Amino acid sequence: MALLLGAGALLVSAAAPAAAAGTTCSPSAENGCVGGTIRTADGEPAAGVELEIAGDEETVTAVTGADGTWAAALTVPGEYLVTVDVATLPAGETLRDPAGNPRTVTVTLGSSTGTLFPLGAPTGSPAASPDDGSDEPTAQPSAGAEPGLDTAVPGSTSAGGVNWARVAQQTTAGLVFGTLLALASVGLSLIYGTTGLSNFAHGEQVTLGGILAYLFVQEAKLPLLVAGILAVAIGAASGWLQDAGIWHPLRKRRIGLTQQLIVTIGLAITLQYLFQLFLGGSSLRIVRSNPQTVNLGPVYITQQSLISLAIAAVALLGVSYFLVATRIGRATRAVSDNPALAAASGITVDRIIRLVWTLGAGLAALGGVLMGLYLNATAWNMGSTLLLLMFAAVTLGGLGTAFGALVGSIVIGLVVELSNLVIPSDMRYAGALVILILVLLLRPQGILGRAERVG
Repeated sequence: MALLLGAGALLVSAAAPAAAAGTTCSPSAENGCVGGTIRTADGEPAAGVELEIAGDEETVTAVTGADGTWAAALTVPGEYLVTVDVATLPAGETLRDPAGNPRTVTVTLGSSTGTLFPLGAPTGSPAASPDDGSDEPTAQPSAGAEPGLDTAVPGSTSAGGVNWARVAQQTTAGLVFGTLLALASVGLSLIYGTTGLSNFAHGEQVTLGGILAYLFVQEAKLPLLVAGILAVAIGAASGWLQDAGIWHPLRKRRIGLTQQLIVTIGLAITLQYLFQLFLGGSSLRIVRSNPQTVNLGPVYITQQSLISLAIAAVALLGVSYFLVATRIGRATRAVSDNPALAAASGITVDRIIRLVWTLGAGLAALGGVLMGLYLNATAWNMGSTLLLLMFAAVTLGGLGTAFGALVGSIVIGLVVELSNLVIPSDMRYAGALVILILVLLLRPQGILGRAERVG
């Protein structure tokens, strides 16, 4: 895991382009950043486009680089007018929303603000200002934009049009999102399988990983490698402490699962508002440099997302190997299948459960770190917004089965992202709820679960 995070740290640090001045900016206590990416109607980078960022006390200019990105550093906070010099646009290109030029943005020291100027045939109606880089009080992706994926779609001239390029873009987003979601869902499924407990505080383990990575990188100024290792280690330790201090004593006293479930709900609420109390409601960027975009045919994806996807995939393969090919992993599956029979065969059930809590919390923390990089931000409520998706994935794949949680997460990720093609982005998580209801009605055991007789 250390090697994986190390490779990710090196690649992410190399992702910030070292091209011409004006294409990168790193916010600090002395300056704020404003930037974005400009692409042609065909999705190609628009290089050499000049922009003016004018405020009451400071005016700077920026020029898009070879990859179409631009950025400007500003030392005075406040409102600025960002104006594109249309004379410098590539031949034959026009602004899709001429009325949106110039555009007003608010710059804050220590943070980045993004603004986009789509090119293409004018829509005839003002476009919403997609200031995706601003610090919002949620880590959810903004409407119409894919976290970690470039918002420009090759060959499209309308944000609402459905075409093969956009389908490919959304499918890629779904695969990435589903794989990262699986890190948390697998742990949730293992905990349910070994204890029978639906842990509503599992989302806060995801939040904890993202917040710890932010604190170690931005506050303690540690390298991303060290921050990631510490975040995962502390997340895993928190799972060990939870079982030792809460769940094991409750099991020892034979407290029912319903009462334990209520405890998880109270723990989740407490942790959420503790996070908000100490860190505020704003989004927290683990890495503040603008990520580099990679073109894979009709799909645009950031290097940060590719690195997160690779680390998550290798981590999931490692968990699969652990469960299938190791003695402790086989004992874990035995406890998940039948705790009483596993205990009768000589397996120490409490020790396996303690291990599952530790492993599940560590995976959730890793998921929080990678999800924070993918979404380009984390926040106090990130885990709670993902909790419904985790439960939908676990239910769809089969309650208590780790491999079912993986399959369910991929399906949920694809449904969430592809639903953007036909329904508003604000409603895309509703698809997961619909799937949850249908699975419970039509196949309660899930895709990989076993049908059981009740009563």
